[in-house]
Amino acid sequence: MIYKIVSSFSFFLITIFVASAQQKPFSITGQIDAKSNSYIYLRYAEGDNVILDSSLIANGKFSFKGTLSGPVQATVMMDRSTRFFDKYAQVYLVPADMQLSIDYKTFNDGVVLKGSSVQDEADLLDKWRAPAMAKLKPYSDAYQKANMTYINARKAKKDQQTLDSLKEVATKAKDATDPFYEELEKVDKSFMDKYPSSYVTASIMRYRISGMKLDEADARYNKLPASIKNSGLGKEIKSEVDALRMGSPGSKAFVFSSKELRGNILSLADYKGRYVLIDFWASWCVPCRAGNPHLLSLYKKYHDKGFEIIGISDDDSNPDAWKKAVDKDGIGVWKHVLRGLKYDGKDFDRTNDISEHFGIHTLPTKVLVDPNGVIIGRYGGGGENDEAMDIKLKEIFGE
Repeated sequence: MIYKIVSSFSFFLITIFVASAQQKPFSITGQIDAKSNSYIYLRYAEGDNVILDSSLIANGKFSFKGTLSGPVQATVMMDRSTRFFDKYAQVYLVPADMQLSIDYKTFNDGVVLKGSSVQDEADLLDKWRAPAMAKLKPYSDAYQKANMTYINARKAKKDQQTLDSLKEVATKAKDATDPFYEELEKVDKSFMDKYPSSYVTASIMRYRISGMKLDEADARYNKLPASIKNSGLGKEIKSEVDALRMGSPGSKAFVFSSKELRGNILSLADYKGRYVLIDFWASWCVPCRAGNPHLLSLYKKYHDKGFEIIGISDDDSNPDAWKKAVDKDGIGVWKHVLRGLKYDGKDFDRTNDISEHFGIHTLPTKVLVDPNGVIIGRYGGGGENDEAMDIKLKEIFGE
């Protein structure tokens, strides 16, 4: 199981748009059951602008009008700040006359948009995903319940033994959902294979790209039409592909320099002439922590033969947890630095973000660099598995 980090967003929250010089009108004629005399909101991005429109519901009817340069994914919601998570839904708008019907009670599942060809594609994908979603639901509900129990226990300041026990239950419940998410991933890939130039395929790709290998990401991007490549969405995808390329085999590894855990300056340049495994992890990442004993065994086995490990932790917001995890897991035998991502409460400062230079969006991910500073392996998000890593190290160093 892998954990998505900072710059990775849920599929239903991704806002996408096509930028074009020509604006065309759109209209939405809406009807909502069991609700009247209140406002409904529509939010979408057009160019560099995020537009939030509102419409008063009168006798169950509402309407929106505007202009678009191409398709957009929009949010329809009953609260302008989306505080009511059961009262919003995502739809694909196009420059056309559209009809939107909503069942207020079921809202998310009760939204139907007609007149949008892109929405028709999205509805087809939903139909394909429905069987896996139905199987996932009881396991997802079980995980949510176990996780809330753990969170409430933390708030109540329960003893550590109780917290550890509840955390283990929640982790096992989360792991139980993995097969169904894997099934959903297969469905999404089948859709992308069958409809390579679809706008919905592009939106899937933006969400899935962090788990793609470079050759797959390149191939899928190249099959997108120019209209999507030139859009805001297409540019986002291209940026992600380029970032993945920087952290994939064949590329020269970014030479970072940062203050390591004990206060000294560490530079990747200092490791020239040795094989270096750069381990992107975090104290809160369960599979990262579970894999540390194996990394320790590899370090002990190959260190004297020219093998090094550098830990890059996603713990900038909690350095104490980072230091405690290093000590508890006994991995202080190699050097550790923070990724360098800063957050001021409003925006992220990526100026010194090491992870950005390797296209890291999931944890754990490990990048293997040869003595000349060239990447020769990627394991985790956008790469191979740990078994492939073990085989590669065995090829390099022998038994």
